[in-house]
Amino acid sequence: MSTKIKAIEGSVLEGLSKTLGDTERGLSGTEIGKFLAEVQIPDWDSTNTKWRRLYNAFVEHQNKVQYSNRILKFINKSMNPARFVGKQEEFEFLRFELNKRLCFISLELTESGKFTKTNVAKTITDAEQRANRLKNKLEQRNTHPTIFQYCEAELLADNYFHTVFEATKSIAETIRNRTGLTSDGAELIDSAFSIKNPLIQINDLENDTQKSEHKGFANLIKGVFGMFRNVTAHAPKFIWEMDEIDALDILSTISLIHRKLGVKTAHNNV
Repeated sequence: MSTKIKAIEGSVLEGLSKTLGDTERGLSGTEIGKFLAEVQIPDWDSTNTKWRRLYNAFVEHQNKVQYSNRILKFINKSMNPARFVGKQEEFEFLRFELNKRLCFISLELTESGKFTKTNVAKTITDAEQRANRLKNKLEQRNTHPTIFQYCEAELLADNYFHTVFEATKSIAETIRNRTGLTSDGAELIDSAFSIKNPLIQINDLENDTQKSEHKGFANLIKGVFGMFRNVTAHAPKFIWEMDEIDALDILSTISLIHRKLGVKTAHNNV
């Protein structure tokens, strides 16, 4: 960076230091020393905890020079994607947490490990939404766009429970829109995917193998309804435990269903 970047506010600097010095997923003590040396920031408090060691080094340097270029260069070096080959989960965790803080100084760390300018965040909610982790992971999986259309608010809040609930409802709505049917649940699926008079087909239904695939797909949708939509519709959020991995797997299945519903549009009899 040739242009001098203004000093980073102390609270933001503290948050960045805590993320980079995170006990479980942050930098090791050796890595902290290595990158501080590479960006020429004195490591004068090396016996302290990792995040305080970083914070004190950053503050001391910034107070002396009155700009933050070397601190940002430290983040670039420590978040170089080449360091995280085979450890994408760790990279995305750190990037997500760093971006929560960086957006308060109009910066965002991209997947390439470089900075881009963004509008400054003014509230915690804004920062959380900007850094949205679940949505980013779904985008990496090339998730069907219908998921994003139906679950935008839930995804922005990283709300696993209600994202899955809304995404599951999107299947029935898509089938109703395609067929003109007004029913729901198993009745809707049986009518739409009837072997004798199908309103939606995922193949030509010309042999037993294709018929079995067609029936299996219909049963898959019923299973998603039965296991996720029907349960979540009646279970309080605190009872239905769902973590990020579960949500991603469920949403990937729903994405597959939407792709299957869209691929064979020529077979739609409506």
